Amino acid sequence: MIDRFTVARSVLVIAPHPDDEVLGCGGTIARLASGGCRVDVAVVTEGRPPAYDVARTALVKGEAEAAHRRLGIAGTHWLGQPAAQLAETPHSQVNGAIHELLRALRPEILFVPFIGDMHLDHQMVFLSSLVAARPHQAQYPTTILAYETLSETNWNAPYVTPSFVPQVFVDIGDFLPAKLEAMACFASQTIAFPHERSLEALTALATLRGATVHRAAAEAFVLVRHVS
Repeated sequence: MIDRFTVARSVLVIAPHPDDEVLGCGGTIARLASGGCRVDVAVVTEGRPPAYDVARTALVKGEAEAAHRRLGIAGTHWLGQPAAQLAETPHSQVNGAIHELLRALRPEILFVPFIGDMHLDHQMVFLSSLVAARPHQAQYPTTILAYETLSETNWNAPYVTPSFVPQVFVDIGDFLPAKLEAMACFASQTIAFPHERSLEALTALATLRGATVHRAAAEAFVLVRHVS
């Protein structure tokens, strides 16, 4: 699978909310982009009044754009679905938004949130991404990987919801600083340690995942599908 990453030409990361892409695969994004791969990010939702303040939504969007520049992301696509309301949004609407982007970008690799995440938006985005990437089409992503999101993936209910048991590890030893710098751009979203949404927690997870495969730092993924 590591060789698959080194030769990839086009990758799309689906993020339910701004910063999920950095938390889940920021180091992998930086590694791919540095190797000449085109990496796009789709941010599925945005905060809307009255639940979310307009100024704060604009602030987070600006933070995301700064983080994406740091990682070398080629294109950011805001799909504009209502944050924290995907369970009440017509499934076909979210499916269609992601499908249109897949058809336009034609990525080889697709990164999606994990189905067992606590947040319903993450679960719905996982399902919609798989619908949009069904392999009966003329063009579809041949590799789909689910990433882990600190404060979502491992705060679920053990033995009740699916557990994140990764089989794919990407060495990000040279790119962990870029991931941390990108996350630091999300000043409104980071929280002081020992909260999981801290730079220290991100570093600890990358170190643990790396040590699992005898690397200094890594990001881990669940393989959903790979067609060769």
